[in-house]
Amino acid sequence: MVIRSEDDDLWIRRFHPSPDGAVPLVCFPHAGGSASAYFAFSESLSPSVQVLAVQYPGRQDRRWEAPGRTVAELADAVTAALADRPGRPVALFGHSMGGAIAFEVARRLEARDRAPVALFVSGRRAPSRHREALGAEPPTDEEIVAELKRLGGTDAAVLGDAALMRMLLPVVRADYRVAGSYRGEPGAAVGCPLTVLVGDRDPETTIEEAGAWRAHTTGAFGMRVCPGGHFFIEANRPEAIDVIADVLLPVGGV
Repeated sequence: MVIRSEDDDLWIRRFHPSPDGAVPLVCFPHAGGSASAYFAFSESLSPSVQVLAVQYPGRQDRRWEAPGRTVAELADAVTAALADRPGRPVALFGHSMGGAIAFEVARRLEARDRAPVALFVSGRRAPSRHREALGAEPPTDEEIVAELKRLGGTDAAVLGDAALMRMLLPVVRADYRVAGSYRGEPGAAVGCPLTVLVGDRDPETTIEEAGAWRAHTTGAFGMRVCPGGHFFIEANRPEAIDVIADVLLPVGGV
């Protein structure tokens, strides 16, 4: 279920009300994901943390729009939406592709003197670590389905529904191109505290690749290794939420 409240804009969704004093936590979905991927996060953290989920174009209530083309394009648009929002500074959380976008949004907010209070990156290797990605060359439908099965995180009922897959595949293909083409600027870093989460069996991000994020902040750095694969945050949601709470507690978010 996607709810658009009166103070939401095109890019932001909110599922549960929170008091004005709660720290806003802006959550960025993975490739192929949508704002509703963070409904459970919102349910668990509300009302102490105001979860705001980013809705990329090309899915759910934005399904008629063309998907984003680059991390920079998406980061620019989300930054503009967040910079215009009144209230206290935000925290950012991104999983997989969403981690790269969250990092770039954090850099842009800092350049506007709207530095986030914290950045959480989950299941994403550091910008200084590169691999050949599925998005480097146009993948076939079969390759995309095989990749979704390999990584997990997509319901088997969805994978077996031909009509749903016809809608999903173009979005996933576009997102893989976005994630695969991303290259962080040399020496790119943020000044806010950075916490990294990684699964101990994630085929997309090794523990070493996750630890390399340390070079991308001049602020405090922490890392939590969780049991599981690429979508360890689904099986270990309480642990991920505890990590968020531990960081946001000192700034009044919990």
